[in-house]
Amino acid sequence: MAGRLAVVGAGLMGSGIAQVAAQAGWQVTLRDLDQAAVQRGLGSIRSSLEKFAAKGTIAAGDVEATLARITPTTDLDAAADADLVVEAVFERLDVKQEVFRELDRICRPEAVLATNTSAIPITQIAAVTKRPESVVGTHFFSPVPLMRLCELVRGYKTSDETLATARAFAEEIGKTCVVVNRDIAGFVTTRLIAALVVEAVKLVESGVISPEDLDTACKLGFGHPMGPLATTDLTGVDVLLHAAENIYTDTADAKFFPPELLRRMVAAGDLGRKTGRGFYEY
Repeated sequence: MAGRLAVVGAGLMGSGIAQVAAQAGWQVTLRDLDQAAVQRGLGSIRSSLEKFAAKGTIAAGDVEATLARITPTTDLDAAADADLVVEAVFERLDVKQEVFRELDRICRPEAVLATNTSAIPITQIAAVTKRPESVVGTHFFSPVPLMRLCELVRGYKTSDETLATARAFAEEIGKTCVVVNRDIAGFVTTRLIAALVVEAVKLVESGVISPEDLDTACKLGFGHPMGPLATTDLTGVDVLLHAAENIYTDTADAKFFPPELLRRMVAAGDLGRKTGRGFYEY
């Protein structure tokens, strides 16, 4: 199936999606707003590939061959000839809608437009296009080169054909898919982790347990490879706050209402690993 992929957003998720697609033989256009962001994305792809080569997971020659299939750009119009576009920009509805308005104008009528959102309803993103049947959720997991899951999400108008194309793409680049048949905020995985994290933060906030002991309980009691608070630090405390807020806004379900501690941490800039401090220090 390998064809032409455009990835919009060269951050952690976008660069990971670009990497695995290029490794699987796709020609990839990687776009971000400025040259610095695109180069950072390419740098992280190179270092990821070099780590795989050092471990012997891929051949040394595959590093340059994979990078050669990725074309960096700051021009969204470069998505014009893509068979499939995956948007991986900031997790805010207005930002994503702006990208999809443009993609609707730029892309070929038969192109599939996918969003890597983890919590925003696909229907709301698709609504700004004239082709909502061609819009689908492809929620990859971080780090994309290592995590095997892709959560496929049907919007209210997503066609069977669009879903099948998205599945074929995800499976070709080495992912196992689960299908979310109804477009609810947070889908399935983000709802589960948000509910767990919100409860975990409440327990820590009220002095019931320390972050370390809570994570140990989840690891040893439930077999989680990583506790919910360490996971939040890895994902970004701000990202989890946004996800919980999005789900709460859509459902008015109190179990997703973000605890005060989560809001204070974000306000103070303790966003997890990326800032050196979250529930833990790095």
